[in-house]
Amino acid sequence: MQTGEDINSLRKIIDFIRMISIFILALHFYISCFAAFQRWHWTATITTRIVTNIAKTGLFNNITKPKLGALLCLVISLIGSKGRKDEKIQLKPIIIYLVTGLLIYFISALCFYLNATNAIIAIAYMGMTTIGYLLILTGGGLLSRLIKNKLNKDVFNTENETFPQEERLLENDYSFNLRARYRLKGKTRDSWVNIINPHRSLLLIGSAGAGKTYFVIQPMIDQAIRKGSSLFIYDFKFDDLTKIAYNKLLQYQNNYTVKPKFYVINFEDPCRSHRCNPLEPLGMSDITDATEASRTIMLGLNRDWAKKQGDFFVESAINFLTAIIWYLRKYRDGKFCTLPHVLELMQLDYDSLFAVLQQEEEIKMLINPFVSALLRKAAPQLEGQIGSTKIALARLSSPQLYYVLSGNDFTLDINDPAAPKIVCLGNNPLKIQSFGPVASLFATRSLKVCNQKNKLKSVFLFDEYPTLAVDTIPAISTGRSNLMSVVLGIQSVEQLKDNYGTEKANVITSIGGNLICGQQTGDAAKKLSETFGKIMQRRESQSINSSDTSITRSTQLDYAIPASTIASLSSGEFVGFVADNPDQRIPQKMFHCAFQNDHGAIAKETAAYKELPQIRLVTAEDVQENYQQIKSEIAALVRDELAKLEARKPKKAEEAGDAQAPEPGDDDPGQRLSI
Repeated sequence: MQTGEDINSLRKIIDFIRMISIFILALHFYISCFAAFQRWHWTATITTRIVTNIAKTGLFNNITKPKLGALLCLVISLIGSKGRKDEKIQLKPIIIYLVTGLLIYFISALCFYLNATNAIIAIAYMGMTTIGYLLILTGGGLLSRLIKNKLNKDVFNTENETFPQEERLLENDYSFNLRARYRLKGKTRDSWVNIINPHRSLLLIGSAGAGKTYFVIQPMIDQAIRKGSSLFIYDFKFDDLTKIAYNKLLQYQNNYTVKPKFYVINFEDPCRSHRCNPLEPLGMSDITDATEASRTIMLGLNRDWAKKQGDFFVESAINFLTAIIWYLRKYRDGKFCTLPHVLELMQLDYDSLFAVLQQEEEIKMLINPFVSALLRKAAPQLEGQIGSTKIALARLSSPQLYYVLSGNDFTLDINDPAAPKIVCLGNNPLKIQSFGPVASLFATRSLKVCNQKNKLKSVFLFDEYPTLAVDTIPAISTGRSNLMSVVLGIQSVEQLKDNYGTEKANVITSIGGNLICGQQTGDAAKKLSETFGKIMQRRESQSINSSDTSITRSTQLDYAIPASTIASLSSGEFVGFVADNPDQRIPQKMFHCAFQNDHGAIAKETAAYKELPQIRLVTAEDVQENYQQIKSEIAALVRDELAKLEARKPKKAEEAGDAQAPEPGDDDPGQRLSI
């Protein structure tokens, strides 16, 4: 009833039992050491008579029985005691007290075998027995104060945040399956991360060293080629991924109905690079394709422009480049429609350039603001509109780039059923400013031409995606029905925001159906934690008072994967979620696990990889000859077009009748542009 009277009664009973224990031990001392007590004159007739009658009960016939009786009463008294609880008391010192006390308590009987006087034997025996008794009493008292109900020692709440994950292997013709292990309530279990619907795209996030390439991208390349997919790989650190794809194709080439061709774009070494024209005329059906290409190039050259789209000078530069691209597309059915020819044409002086461009009706509206500025002799405005474009594009004027971009070894429709391809687009981290815009153009054009019906399944894998200026949203949104799978690898969401702007970065990170995330910190980790949601978790609290300890247990919703957990993930550990199909449901879409690779087998396989073959023998003279040829072709184009304009001039003057012919030597650009 927890009343004060009951507690006091219990204490009196405990004290009484303990007094009985002490009384039994005292009688035992008196009987067993009677000779010493007589010598000390500590005996009396009546006491001796009473003790003699008690001894007749048989309890004190030997040394062991009374000591066991005293010990039993002591244990009973200790069981009922309620000492003040102390969370600092440990079990180890209690055990030492009890074991030491019991040993001394019972070993003291050996004192009777000492070769000494009765007094010395009595003092030694009673002293050792008393010390043992006190040690047992001390240990028992501490044991009653020990907190028996310990709280969970999982300081970081790791086990409480575990949850069931998918342990089945679910495969189909398009899936990526990654073997993993996870913990559930203290046990390690095997699991699978089944990306059975990669057509809804995959966002792969992880800081440098998180294991994105080794644990995720490499297995994806292996499975994509093994399942017969056409493949486009952006190899930021060329040739790491390219070598893997090449050797995997050699291994699985018989898995394809039509054997795919392997192509490499390497801007640094023309001997080990195929040649491809990203502005191929057949792939540009209308002027919007030219606009898209020019926007990709300019945003790749000026990454800050991604945040300023719609600005006057930004749009002027894009329109100017669009006009040149579309003019070359229409000129002689695109004979000179390549990026090197575009770069050479735009470097002409304004008078000759706009006189030539005005001959194409479809681009007159695009160049009209520039022509107006030229006629008004507004040189500062014209330089502001065009100068930034020419300066930026001048970085691409390289003989090696000209050579790679002016050939036609293959087209970018990698998922063509009649000619499937595996294309590896290389880059160099040290030359991002020069190679990045061109690589972006290749990726953009390939995504565009592959997003068509009745094509093969294809996978677009972008390692270090923020180094490109590629709009993948249309391919993610509409490419599902065309069997296109887009994998975007980034180091952090903040990096994506820095290069693409906050609004577009938010769209890219939220539009995908699959997410694999390695270590992340800051706001990105917090936002991801909120995305993963909450699970039911157990909570414990402890209350200590003078007589007892109470434990309160409850359950509540808390974050399944807190931001601190995401920030402390080790290499190879990932969190995320996957999308499923109507015919392949995945109840446990969320995961927090460590991906498993057979390191020994991978190292052995990598050591046996073949080197990338040399495509052709290209000398420095060949590269320079191609460079000069492009320049001469543009010079001939302009010369021919200006000659045609001059040839039309007398005819128009005669038709005008009363119109005045321009005087020789008149350098007014307005008169030349009005022809």
